[in-house]
Amino acid sequence: MKTASVIVTAISAAAAVSAAANAALVAGWSMPTAVAAATTGSNYTYGAADQGAQTTGSSLTGYHALAATTWSSPAGNGSTYSLSSNTWSVGDYYQVTVDTRGYGDISISWDQTRSGTGPSVFDLKMSVDGGANFTTVNAGYSVVQAGGAGTGTSSWSSLTGQTGFTTTTIAGSAAAQKASVIFRFVNTSTTAGSGGTNRIDNILVTGNAVPAPGAIALLGVAGLVGARRRR
Repeated sequence: MKTASVIVTAISAAAAVSAAANAALVAGWSMPTAVAAATTGSNYTYGAADQGAQTTGSSLTGYHALAATTWSSPAGNGSTYSLSSNTWSVGDYYQVTVDTRGYGDISISWDQTRSGTGPSVFDLKMSVDGGANFTTVNAGYSVVQAGGAGTGTSSWSSLTGQTGFTTTTIAGSAAAQKASVIFRFVNTSTTAGSGGTNRIDNILVTGNAVPAPGAIALLGVAGLVGARRRR
């Protein structure tokens, strides 16, 4: 009976490890809160993720070289708000910071759009050392103008999410099990005027939960006990 109890316990642990291997939401920003009216300046902090297992310590921020930038929150892509800004220069960015400890196989997805004169080409960069160094993980991705002529799309709405605006990038093992990973969406294109806007929404960082060493050891016990029973 004691051996049977060990088997049941080990099998339960194995099931838990298997379930943990499925992709999970580490941190996500669905933009449920509006930016305060008339918010201007070079730097803006939206705040922590509102979804996922690792919201503590997470952050969504933005930076523009020009202090005349206005930060706002028009309708998102199927969510109440998005984060939007104008007065774009090359090198301006949005960025998220997230703790990925306990997770591997990290990926990030997001929705992004622009006005007719807003920036259209970005690089996604990543840092795992607190921002001291960045590597490009998605170079030169394009941003579609929602409702623009010939795009076959409509303007973003808080009621209905549209396809065709989501970009997904695999960050891989380099972003796994880190106390702080920074993903930076960097503008690389010039704009036609200060009024051009770009907005971002539905930022999701996902990964596979990494089993604790104790759970892996218990899984090994399950296999060993099972083998002995079969003998």
